Amino acid sequence: MRCVVLDDYQGVAATSADWSAADVELVSFTEHIADVAALAERLAGAEIVVAMRERTRFSASLFDRLGDLRLLVTTGMRNAAIDLDAAGARGVTVCGTSGIVTPTSELTWALIHALARHVVADDATMRAGGWQTRVGTGLAGQRLGLIGLGNIGALVARVGLAFDMDVVAWSQHLTAERAGEVGARLVTKDELLAESDIISIHLVLGERTRGLIGAAELAAMKPTALLVNTSRGPIVDHDALVAALRDGTIAGAGLDVFDVEPLPVDDPLRGLPNTVLTPHTGYVTSQCYEVFYRHIVQDIAAWHAGEPIRVIQPAGRR
Repeated sequence: MRCVVLDDYQGVAATSADWSAADVELVSFTEHIADVAALAERLAGAEIVVAMRERTRFSASLFDRLGDLRLLVTTGMRNAAIDLDAAGARGVTVCGTSGIVTPTSELTWALIHALARHVVADDATMRAGGWQTRVGTGLAGQRLGLIGLGNIGALVARVGLAFDMDVVAWSQHLTAERAGEVGARLVTKDELLAESDIISIHLVLGERTRGLIGAAELAAMKPTALLVNTSRGPIVDHDALVAALRDGTIAGAGLDVFDVEPLPVDDPLRGLPNTVLTPHTGYVTSQCYEVFYRHIVQDIAAWHAGEPIRVIQPAGRR
């Protein structure tokens, strides 16, 4: 069977696992294919497709164009870009994988440090022959506000405590008990926005969280505050963020996720001097890829044997 791996940007799919157990003709695309018609043409004849996170949207109309598709494997056990009802209606099995949450928490801190200590700008200055030109901000004693305190948020909280920061958290269903388990304090959303020196987002994207941070929320933040988002781009209103960064409403933003990915080359975020941008690499480590691809091979082999594992069902059937 023909198996196509999408969005294999680094070209590592074939070497990240032993594919012999999958018994497939493996093809990987290292470039992102945004056009639906072009994607359908490239996937013609593929019985198995592997989707990397939510980079490619699988809508009902795309499934209609993929008459040979029988198995769709996504990295992770949740993928908002896949219409699971449409897949089921067309006889396509959707399976997922486990992953590792620590890499995203680590990148969160990389962005925080890069912003607070002007790492990227100072590196550019040094390479241009310069020396000290900027004053950084220390973290000890600063307030770290976490919007969301799940597995990743909890890891970020623990590191903040190690830096002797005042760690506070908020989300719609967060309890004081849960916050206390990781050494954080539950506060209101308004207090978190108004009093935090660094705000980091760790929420799942959904109807309640889309656009959660807009112009009003950004205006409520300190002008010296830094915003970090390693969760999902649409949680923060793109245009409002660009305006806030241009106007100095907030001091800076560290972003690993964006409304449109790959980020368009002419997106204004690319030209702002008070941003640190990474190309959605929170999970992109060799250790995480080894888990992803090992489970992908297992999923394919189990499906071949008629006993699929890690099947992802629509919400109504879980």
